[in-house]
Amino acid sequence: MNLLTTNEVAERLGVTLPRVHALIRDGRLPAEKMGRDFFIKESDLKLVENRKTGRPPKAKPAQSNGKKKGKK
Repeated sequence: MNLLTTNEVAERLGVTLPRVHALIRDGRLPAEKMGRDFFIKESDLKLVENRKTGRPPKAKPAQSNGKKKGKK
């Protein structure tokens, strides 16, 4: 069993250290806490390798029919 530090995981996944901590906090990346540091099994990286990157796209606003809404 090969354990990786959060810094090593961030480098391998191409993400920031806070993102790795968020994945751990959200339960998406299992980790063992030893003292003040987290360690991740190398085999557990497969759980987050194929995740979508970035933020989800914003919802498109509803199409209007050209009329303004509000008081007349």
